[in-house]
Amino acid sequence: MKNRTSTSLTRLRRLLPMGLLAAWIAVPAHAQDAFLQLGEKLATQGDCVACHTAPGGKPFAGGLAIHSPLGTIYSSNITPSKTAGIGNYSLQQFAAAVREGVRGDGAHLYPAMPYTSYAKITDQDMAALYAYFMKGVKPVDAKATPTALPFPFNIRLSMAFWNAIYLDRKPLQAAPGMSADAARGQYLGIALEHCDTCHTPRDFMMGEKSGQALAGASLGTWYAPNITSDPVSGIGGWSVDELVSYLKTGQAPGKAQAAGPMQEAIDHSLRHLDDQDLRDIALWLKSTSPVRDPADSKPAFAWGQVNDQLATIRGQALPDDKNAMSGPQLYDAYCSSCHRPAGEGSGDGLPSLFHNTTLGHDTADNVVMAMLNGVDRGGYSENVLMPAFGGNLSDAQITTLANFLLKSWGRPDVQVSQARVAELRAGGAPSPLLSLARYGMIAGGIVVLLLIAMLARRRRR
Repeated sequence: MKNRTSTSLTRLRRLLPMGLLAAWIAVPAHAQDAFLQLGEKLATQGDCVACHTAPGGKPFAGGLAIHSPLGTIYSSNITPSKTAGIGNYSLQQFAAAVREGVRGDGAHLYPAMPYTSYAKITDQDMAALYAYFMKGVKPVDAKATPTALPFPFNIRLSMAFWNAIYLDRKPLQAAPGMSADAARGQYLGIALEHCDTCHTPRDFMMGEKSGQALAGASLGTWYAPNITSDPVSGIGGWSVDELVSYLKTGQAPGKAQAAGPMQEAIDHSLRHLDDQDLRDIALWLKSTSPVRDPADSKPAFAWGQVNDQLATIRGQALPDDKNAMSGPQLYDAYCSSCHRPAGEGSGDGLPSLFHNTTLGHDTADNVVMAMLNGVDRGGYSENVLMPAFGGNLSDAQITTLANFLLKSWGRPDVQVSQARVAELRAGGAPSPLLSLARYGMIAGGIVVLLLIAMLARRRRR
């Protein structure tokens, strides 16, 4: 028995890096249940279920359509199914997929899977995640829809070059003077919750811009705002308690309410974290390096005031052409019953429109997206429900209403164009990267052909 155990450990040492091996074999049998519970908690903190579960589908079975600027990416089945999922993965293969974006068969994943953040997960936590996905998740023997991006991005090997530029495998380092709680919040926020994936602006190659961590970024349709500690452009003017409330419930009265991708992150992950986890994340955010946008003159939550303009339209007949309705007419018809005539909100969870970050950013994309898609908090806590008006209001009406809201209760220097509304309704602007990549490959191919021709000509001479 002793020789058999020794042989097994020798094989493990050949298969696993020493850190992963030590984390894996350090768990005694009596602690395995607690290890599985830790893995489940880490999977929740990592928000794995959000992307790997399709609407109406089984947990972690994949198939969710993730719309990217390069095309639709479908999430994979990460249940322990041996025919459709990751049931045949070794711990090393699992770690490579999560940290480096390399599947068990050696093919590269696309960075819609936030492996650039997960690369910071410790060996012990990686081993616990592996144990949970192998032993704590029910296998689903149904293959997810395969991803088929257009050429040249259908060549997954190209991601190896992208990784060489953008994948940082170094462990997280706490900044000098950072408290232990804030350092833990940094680990939760970056390695697991992957806040940087959405909130850091990206360059033309879709890689995160260095020196701009958490400074705000467009997600194609929704806008993930600046969450650095800057008191004007970021969350420096938020208290720790306000940040905890927002992360837990999606509500920070007098400042913001969650919608879109942030709402989903709260629904699937953040609201399940304990209060100490959320407080640590808040402390980390308050300690981040501030990034200021010169265009910002005051915090996004500081714009606007009580403003009732509905008296100006009393007695006016509605135009025959509904696209010609004025801002006050549209607001009266679709918004005032919940947000009240003066924009002060209902006081029972439906927010005021002034002192509201949605109307105070230098982009109005979130204003438009909230009107097009609505806000449904999933039926937990205070279920804040805003119906989607995308099927009722035209692009012209959305444009008129959005500009009225901005002028009346938000940042009046920001305006919405009808072309942008149409673009957001269609899923956002196409990425120029596809054309650049194709032209770059064509140009590279021409250069190679010319070099071959020159060499052949020299040989003939």
